[in-house]
Amino acid sequence: MSLIIPAPTPAIDEPAIVSGPFWPDVDPAKVRDTQRIDGTVPAPRLKTAIIEAIAATNGELKAWREKQQAAGCSTLADVAAEEIDGTSILIHRYQRAVGCHTKALLLERLRDFDSTAKGDKKADALTDPIDDLWRDYRHAIADITGAARSTVELI
Repeated sequence: MSLIIPAPTPAIDEPAIVSGPFWPDVDPAKVRDTQRIDGTVPAPRLKTAIIEAIAATNGELKAWREKQQAAGCSTLADVAAEEIDGTSILIHRYQRAVGCHTKALLLERLRDFDSTAKGDKKADALTDPIDDLWRDYRHAIADITGAARSTVELI
């Protein structure tokens, strides 16, 4: 059995993506690092996925953001929250939401690349990680807004 380890990805100069006046900028290099997205994903494809992830995340959090702004907070960093490693936990969670959303989008597109039997097996293997990413995204959103992570309904 042989094990193939991809070569380290050379640093790619990708400028931060501005999320808007309230939200923190998103650094594509950090998204690559935290979500283990290697250099096989070109910078333009990553940027497109990050922009969609930011738009969706900001949309999900619009009502919550408006409440915070009405309370006098002009940025996410201004919202009262505990800090970890010198940064608001809300900023960590926002970055996590955007990162998970980005990676889920990229993996969903990767599944439709190869239509052979080998490609079908690979697509099936990606289903669990994609579901995990969507779950982590939903958890980050819930944690930011203070909502419960799950909803239980009696049938």
